[in-house]
Amino acid sequence: MPYLPTVDRRFGFSLTELIVVVAILGVLAALMVPRLIGHSDTSKRAACYANQGEIELQVKLWRRNQGSYPAANLSNIDSNPAYFPDGLPVCPVDGTAYTIDTSSGLVTGHTH
Repeated sequence: MPYLPTVDRRFGFSLTELIVVVAILGVLAALMVPRLIGHSDTSKRAACYANQGEIELQVKLWRRNQGSYPAANLSNIDSNPAYFPDGLPVCPVDGTAYTIDTSSGLVTGHTH
């Protein structure tokens, strides 16, 4: 009689192996989700500070070109696409509009 090697006919995973993998993925997800949510708030605050810097820069440019600061609510600079082609940004943290101090040209509020 010829020698026939035994062949392992196991092609899938057992239920125990699948449960272990799902449990490990669940633990990893539980550890990662709070970290990702926390970074969202930090990035929104950073974007607000970047918007403030951009607005203050455009306000200085407006003052140099026009001889005075724009309106406190930035309505006149917002209507000019040379300064904000995509429109005046709003605060990504709370969605409020930016305003400036017309004596200094600095953005007021938005201390997140």
